[in-house]
Formats: sequence, C-alpha cells, structure tokens
Amino acid sequence: MEKQINVKKEEHQISLKKNELKEILIKSWMTHDGAWFNHCLQECGIEKTNKINKAASRTLGMIEIKRLKKIFNINDIKTFNELKLLIEKVFEIVKADFMKFSHDVDTFNEFHCEMHQCFAYDGIKRIGVIDRYKCGIFDRIEGWFESLGIKYDVSPQIEGCMMHEKGTCFRNYRFYFNIKNNKT
Repeated sequence: MEKQINVKKEEHQISLKKNELKEILIKSWMTHDGAWFNHCLQECGIEKTNKINKAASRTLGMIEIKRLKKIFNINDIKTFNELKLLIEKVFEIVKADFMKFSHDVDTFNEFHCEMHQCFAYDGIKRIGVIDRYKCGIFDRIEGWFESLGIKYDVSPQIEGCMMHEKGTCFRNYRFYFNIKNNKT
C-alpha cells in the first residue's frame, strides 16, 4: 500500500500518494530544466547553452549520487553487484512514469540505458534547435560514475542528439572494477 502524504492548511486538505508527489516534483523539475535551457539559448546562443547544460548535468549527477548514497546508507562501491543495486535504487527515485526509457544491468559489468521516447528531444525539437543540440542526459549518469570513482567506457560516443541523428538513443557502459573485489 502506497503511503499518503497529507498537507493541511486552514480548511483545505490535500492528500497525495507518494508516487503522485514524485511525479509532480519531477515534472516541475523537467519543466524548469526546459525553461532554463530555452532562456539560456535566447541569452547565450546554442553553443554556450550546450556547454553549460552538459556541465550542469554532470555536476548534478555527481552531487545527486552522493546524496542518494547517504540516504541509502551506502559507502564505497567496490563491486559491480553493489553498483547494480545502487543503480536500481537511484532509478526508483529519479525516474518518473512519463519518462519512456529502460535500463538493464543484468550483464556482468555492463549497463545499458535506452530512450524509447525522449522528453529532451521532443522539447528541443519544439524550440527549433535539435540539429545543433548536444544531449546532456547521459552526462548526468556519467557524473554518477565519476563521483563514485568507477572507471568505465561508453559507446557509442555521441556529440549531438542520437535520437535526431539515428532515430534511436541508447548508451552502453562497461565498468572496470578491481577483479579481486568483484566476486560478489
């Protein structure tokens, strides 16, 4: 049973399920993200906006993973199985129902993330700069890995928007843990 969150103010009472609160908070955050990108684009142009957006996404990921590790009471990640557990827990928090992507951490030392429909692609296309957009979504995830001190490779290497260029969007990550620590 999902926990209810009650807010009382004078005669009005608002009752939200935990998932409803999560959805509205993430939708509002994504609205801010899109509005920020558009206003930055108007003030700075696409080149600077792309650079700032990618850097901000990576920084977000680095800070976010530290906060979530603390919430989950997780110390250092030393094995793939520990990373797999953390990734699953993180996506329970940061992924909203409207986000149409999947992830897979079932192959040892590998992580696959695939966008089935991309909210960033849709929004950037609407504002008319998709041909010059450099995606920052995966910079956030890579910020997680860098903050955790995990060595990785990513493929494919994409500069722009893969959804625009190829009609599909995914990343494959391969992790390199110390072999002696990686048996669990």
